Order: sequence, then C-alpha cells, then structure tokens
Amino acid sequence: MPQGKPVAVPEDGLTTRQRRNRPLLMLHTGEMKGKSTAAFGLALRAWNQGWPIGVFQFVKSAKWKVGEENAFKALGRLHDQTGEGAPVEWHKMGEGWSWSRKQGTEEDHAAAALEGWREIARRLAAEQHGLYVLDEFTYPMHWGWVDVDEVVATLRDRPGSQYVVITGRHAPQALIDAADLVVNMTKVKHPMDAGQKGQRGIEW
Repeated sequence: MPQGKPVAVPEDGLTTRQRRNRPLLMLHTGEMKGKSTAAFGLALRAWNQGWPIGVFQFVKSAKWKVGEENAFKALGRLHDQTGEGAPVEWHKMGEGWSWSRKQGTEEDHAAAALEGWREIARRLAAEQHGLYVLDEFTYPMHWGWVDVDEVVATLRDRPGSQYVVITGRHAPQALIDAADLVVNMTKVKHPMDAGQKGQRGIEW
C-alpha cells in the first residue's frame, strides 16, 4: 500500500467510507513470538477509539499473570472512573471458559474450550464488544476441539461493527482464507537460540 493508498479498488458497491470502516477479521499466526504482543498493541488503539475490548485467552494458565492483563485491567478501571477509552473484559483459564493444562481429561478440556467459543459466539450475536482478542484460539481448532467451519461462518456473519483478532500457530487454512488480514510471524533470530530464557518486561 504505497503512501497508505490501496493498490486496487474492488467493484463491491461500497462507498470509500463504507469500505474504510468495514470491520476486519485479523489473524496473527506463524512460529515466531510476537503474535499476542501485536494483538494487544492493536487493542490499545481500539481502547483509545472507545471500542469495548473483550480478551479471551485459550491456552495460558490462570496462574500466568501477563503484563498486558494488568495494564488493560488498569485501563478498564480508568474508563470506569473517568469515562476515557472503553470498558475492558479479560477472560482466561480459571475465570470461565478456557482450556488449561490442569487436572482433567482431554474431553474435559475440549468441552471447556467449546463452551468458551460458544460464549464468544453469544457475545458476537449481542454485539457486546468492539474488538475481540481471541488469544491462542487457533489451538482448539487445530486440535479438533472447536469446529473450524462453524467458527468461520460465525465470524463471517457477525453483525454490526465488531473487529476480531485471532492469534496462535497452526492456523487452519479455512480461517486464513476467511481473514481480511493475515500476518505470519517468521523467525530470523531469537535470544533462546543462544540459550537465553524469557525476560521480565519482554515475555511477560
């Protein structure tokens, strides 16, 4: 997109304004780190625009306190106190619907992940959020716990102006085909290649 301008204008019957404001389905996939980090950066922009934020983490443990969670909950409190930005909801393992590596069978985890997706679908139908961050949601689809075709159809037919960003490796091809924006994170270099573990402020 040279100088921020589209290289082609489709004959879709939309005005320039309508096309510009069309809500997007975005996908951050690939083997390299940074997929969730990029999604949360996007969520910061959405919060600044006043879009209600819904974050749903499907794999990270409930005990794993990521820095973004604390930051966004603080932004949610700021909104409650001052009206600035937008409301924020953050859901993950131990708080309702997500899969986690804890006691229970694979069937238990699959059922919990499916109920997590069902809750998101209900919220989409109710137009509850302006931006949905479905963090590491590719994994339940990759494992066969959530039906890919159902996800694609629900996201394709979502009402209103709801943006969705999905992160995780092994994105199914049907999701890649349906998304408006797809990023594939590829590794050029990583500190772990030199034996360095994750760092506070960088990984969490």
